[in-house]
Amino acid sequence: MAGCAGALAGLFLGAMPAAADGIVSAYTKIDADTTCTTFAAASADDGGDWANMVCDGYRGYPVFLYYGDARESLFYGFAPGGDLAPAWESFDAFNSTGPTVEWRIETAGEHQIPFATIHRWFVSDPEGGDEQIEVLVVAKVGQPAEREGCAVGYVVATGNDNANEKARHIADNVVRDFVCDADQPTIEQGTVPVPSFNRTAN
Repeated sequence: MAGCAGALAGLFLGAMPAAADGIVSAYTKIDADTTCTTFAAASADDGGDWANMVCDGYRGYPVFLYYGDARESLFYGFAPGGDLAPAWESFDAFNSTGPTVEWRIETAGEHQIPFATIHRWFVSDPEGGDEQIEVLVVAKVGQPAEREGCAVGYVVATGNDNANEKARHIADNVVRDFVCDADQPTIEQGTVPVPSFNRTAN
């Protein structure tokens, strides 16, 4: 964990103005080999294929990455009750995430608070073949006091004009009032539908 925290400053890649007043984007990178620490994993004896990692995020906000059976689940920010393995949230098909996380950040007094993330996923086509469906997943960031985080929106980037702008609109206008496990995520289709996904409490 100490190694992750020490690398945070180097991962801040800059910010750019967004359409909404007072909200900007910053970008960080996830690399399982260099910016993440594995805190649990399958052993050689049990024959499993899974790993739980904590990765550098934005200015002290961690990213938890869970891998299992060629699928990933991520939690951004501070997990509920200090739980290192909150709900599994992923697509049903084989999938992986891209290395870049976009954080949506608002200014509150002297503080900059990351309240949402936008992360590109690559999901195997459930119809088969080698094609992948790209989806921008908008997530609520767990805060130090209010440790609630979950996927809030799914924007298919494949065949969807202005997918990034649509994802930012969801982040800026939906995330902060969204109640995990109660509200339904926003879905923006492209030329293909959003692949099936699920959220399962551990």
